[in-house]
Amino acid sequence: MTEAVTADVYPLSPRNQVKRRHDRGFYDHATVHGLLDASMLCHVSYVIDGQPYCTPTFFWREGSRLYWHGSSASRMLRNQSEGQRVCLTVAHLDSLVLARCGFNHSADYRAVMAFGTAYLVTDPVEKERALVAMVDRFFPDRTASLRQSTAQEIKATSVVAMEIEQASAKIRSKGVADDDEDYELPVYAERIPVRTVLGRPEPCPRLLDGVERPASLSGYSEGRLLEDALRDAHFAHYAGG
Repeated sequence: MTEAVTADVYPLSPRNQVKRRHDRGFYDHATVHGLLDASMLCHVSYVIDGQPYCTPTFFWREGSRLYWHGSSASRMLRNQSEGQRVCLTVAHLDSLVLARCGFNHSADYRAVMAFGTAYLVTDPVEKERALVAMVDRFFPDRTASLRQSTAQEIKATSVVAMEIEQASAKIRSKGVADDDEDYELPVYAERIPVRTVLGRPEPCPRLLDGVERPASLSGYSEGRLLEDALRDAHFAHYAGG
C-alpha cells in the first residue's frame, strides 16, 4: 500500500491538535506511523446510543489505513460496520518519573490518536488479503506454512478498516523536571525506565518430532524490545510501506 500522496503531515484541526504542551505534539506521517507500527495492541473508542465504549484489540497499518479484527458477533464490529466515527489510540510507556513534589511526578511516553470512520471490510479480495496480513504483518510469511482457514472460520471473523483522516502523536521524554527552587530540597528524585522485552520462546509441548522454530521468527528473540521486533516485522511484510 502507498502512503497518502497529498502531504507527509496529517491535517490539523481542533479535533487532533494537542491542546496542552504544543511542543510535545507531532503530526507528520513518519512519527505517527512509526509509533503505530511499534505496537500491536490499540484501544478503539466509539459511541453506541449515547454510551461511550473503548475496546482493546490487535490492529495493523497499511499506508494511511488501519485494520483491526474480531468476532462477527462483536458489538463493536457490528456497530462500526455502519460507518461509525472512531478514535484509535496506542501508547508506549517509557519511564516513571519521580520528582521532588507530587505535582511534577510524571511519566515519559509516546502516544498516538488517530481519527476516522470505520467500515466493515466486505470485499472478498480485501478481506482475504487482510486476514493474511493479520498474521504475516506480525510474523512475516507465516501464513504460507499454516493450515488453511476454513470457510466457517473466515465467516466468523470480521475485519474493520479506517482511513486515517487526522492523527496526532504526543511525546514526553524529558525525565525529571522540577521547579528550579525544588532542586535545593533534600528529596530523592529519579527516572525509572520502562521497557517491554521479549522472553525466551516456549515451544508447544505437543510439537511433532523434527519441527523446528523457523528462521522467520528470529526477530522475536529473547531480550529484544517488542517494539523493535514489531517495526522490523512491519518493514519485512510491507517492504517499508
